[in-house]
Amino acid sequence: MKATEAKLLEFLKKSPQFVIPIYQRTYSWTERECRQLWDDILRTGANQDVSAHFVGAIVYIEKGLSNLTIQSPMLVIDGQQRLTTLTLLLAALARTLDKHEEADREPVDGFSPRKLRNYYLLNPEEEGERHYKLLLSQTDKASLIAIVGESEQPKEPSLRVTENFALFKSWIAACKGDLVSLCQGLAKLVVVDIALNRDQDNPQLIFESMNSTGRELSQADLIRNFILMGLEPKLQTHLYANFWRPMEVDFGQDAYGTHFDSFMRHYLTVKTGDIPNVREVYEAFKAYARSTKVAQAGVEALVADIRAFARYFCAMALGAESDAELRLVFHDLRELKVDVAYPFLLELYHDYDTGGLSGADFVAAGRLVEAYVFRRSICDIPTNSLNKTFATFTKVLRKDRYLESIQALLLGLPSYRRFPTDDEFRRDLQIRNLYNFPRRSYWLRRLENHGRKERVPVDEYTIEHILPQNENLSAAWKLALGAEWERIQRTWLHTLGNLTLTGYNSEYSDRTFTEKRDKQPGGLKESPLKLNQGIGQLDHWNEDSIKARADKLAGMALEVWIAPKLAADVLAAYKPAPAPSPSGYTITDHPHLVAGALKEVFEAFRKEVLALDPCVTEEFLKKYVAFKVETNFVDVEPQAKRLLLSFNMTFAEINDPKSLCRNVTNVGHAGNGDVAVGLSSLDGLPYVMGLVRQSFEKQMGSDSDA
Repeated sequence: MKATEAKLLEFLKKSPQFVIPIYQRTYSWTERECRQLWDDILRTGANQDVSAHFVGAIVYIEKGLSNLTIQSPMLVIDGQQRLTTLTLLLAALARTLDKHEEADREPVDGFSPRKLRNYYLLNPEEEGERHYKLLLSQTDKASLIAIVGESEQPKEPSLRVTENFALFKSWIAACKGDLVSLCQGLAKLVVVDIALNRDQDNPQLIFESMNSTGRELSQADLIRNFILMGLEPKLQTHLYANFWRPMEVDFGQDAYGTHFDSFMRHYLTVKTGDIPNVREVYEAFKAYARSTKVAQAGVEALVADIRAFARYFCAMALGAESDAELRLVFHDLRELKVDVAYPFLLELYHDYDTGGLSGADFVAAGRLVEAYVFRRSICDIPTNSLNKTFATFTKVLRKDRYLESIQALLLGLPSYRRFPTDDEFRRDLQIRNLYNFPRRSYWLRRLENHGRKERVPVDEYTIEHILPQNENLSAAWKLALGAEWERIQRTWLHTLGNLTLTGYNSEYSDRTFTEKRDKQPGGLKESPLKLNQGIGQLDHWNEDSIKARADKLAGMALEVWIAPKLAADVLAAYKPAPAPSPSGYTITDHPHLVAGALKEVFEAFRKEVLALDPCVTEEFLKKYVAFKVETNFVDVEPQAKRLLLSFNMTFAEINDPKSLCRNVTNVGHAGNGDVAVGLSSLDGLPYVMGLVRQSFEKQMGSDSDA
């Protein structure tokens, strides 16, 4: 490696050509980064006391072997964002200087339009692609050539390239001809010129070290470069053209930047069964790619598999599905925002695509996922466990009885993971505040359009409170509701029974029920909407009317968000046999717990902890007893005169008014976590259980997407 400091403009002038390899990400700087560079250049140019401004390193390697007659282009390993942005700025400046009346007068020496182009943008004596100083990859390439060559943009131009060129033109125009600071600032820009030796340097390792923070490149960018960078050029081009480039096209320029990282996380979850940390997807991918099975199959098999799953993801998450029924299922899942289910759905899609799952069963499975997530949100069940639930589903599916096994899994989920029953869902749906529900247009649309072949565009309607929201109800409304009108309005205002859709919301305002019902045109009596059926036949609107309509709509909801149903004997066949303790230890391995003063204390403690939730399990280990849900939340180390409890949380998180807990962050102890407290008598149990609940609730409410 050879690294030297260089003036940027001299660096560009002496360089034959820079080429962005196909494995590099597309140009991605936004207005924010361009504005920062612009401000730095103007500030540097205006300050005579500043002699230089450093803009980073340009790392490159010769594309091929050079000789005295032919100098090979340079492949850019790092620095394409800065090179591209500065090329756009120089091109915009050249265009502006073309329009000056005194075209031959340079604002600063060396900044004529001709010199800008011939020194920094073009190789004037070369033809074809060699004519240009900088060649980008794929989508960006044609757009930059059109800008530098002053020709028409391609049919599908690069959004970032064209937008940022327009930005620079507008900012230069705003200078109103005073371009001295801009030109002087450009002349002061300095880079570190890092030339790699093809025989001695490893571009991939250097690339990783320069992007180790993950701030400059997305996880997906790092993955693509990891796969393609070290390959011989022919295979590199083959894999990119046949697999990776089609993925980029399927995602589109915007969605590739916003969704591809998420896709790779879901893909790895499918393949490994573990959910990577959002900031460690690249590291998880490298471990997966280097695993024996994947490595033996070869890089082409890996890239082909990623491409297949990317197609499934685009069908589900980006609306690219061609089958009408599946497209509607995916639309509803997107609106409900069930990203946590994508690993499970990706595997289902793979089996559907390869013939292992029928289209009808795939649709039914998708609707079960939708019902599961929606019912849980209505019943206000914590969502922290959903990603782990879906990540592990496919491990226990019986794919010879695909749909049946999915239903059995959902019905067999314990407590906090449970599929809410019809009674639970029906009850909570009627009393839940659905007006302020995060996705209220979703549930309104699903109720209204269920069973319809001619779908109602719900977004064209407005949500209507039949009993108005106005706290200062009219005398007529108070009379209709009776003496308890305040309680009725407070209790039922935003609930299912009082909400509907209308195209006449502004006309309805706070009118009485009979006025809303009989209005011509647009009254509720003549509404074609399913949600309004029956309202026109009512004489009044009060608490009983609201509750009756809520009960009716809740009955409809049971048909929309259907719960799985299996015969008892079928469901019983899926129940796993009780497993022995994986550790092999039992309570008899802890003498203090089976005899003596602590026996009664431990029995009372374990009874209280196991009663917290049916999902809590107990495991005896060599030195302690673990109580866990997803992982341990409290561990019990039996000692001669007390039970030493360890809570799986940081000391700063515990609320301990009596200051009984100890910080054991750096102290050796048998259990997990940083908080410890002793329990030696039944008198202390109520207070200690308050501490236990904190650890339990922290785990139940933790965000496992971190």
